[in-house]
Amino acid sequence: MTTWTIPMTEYTNDDNKGIFIAHWRATATETVGDDTFSASSYGTCGFTPDPDSEDFVPFESLTEADVLAWVYESVDKDAIEAGLTAQIEEQKAPQTVAGVPW
Repeated sequence: MTTWTIPMTEYTNDDNKGIFIAHWRATATETVGDDTFSASSYGTCGFTPDPDSEDFVPFESLTEADVLAWVYESVDKDAIEAGLTAQIEEQKAPQTVAGVPW
């Protein structure tokens, strides 16, 4: 399962407070028996707030779901989630290991 969050935004310091950067994190986890495997990815998306647009949402009225929708339009969500899944598969069955035979 992959969980997407917006841990931080950056917005203009004026009356309109338009978000111009959203920091996002995608975290995937899988539990197999007693073991839990996880992988995460972090990034940012830039936006150009336009308070004159009919789609503009005031900062105080925004929800995380609103901003995540913007992020999903800006990133390849499926590719990011596939990459996280691949990382977990590698953790479950590593192709290389480290150690010594003694």
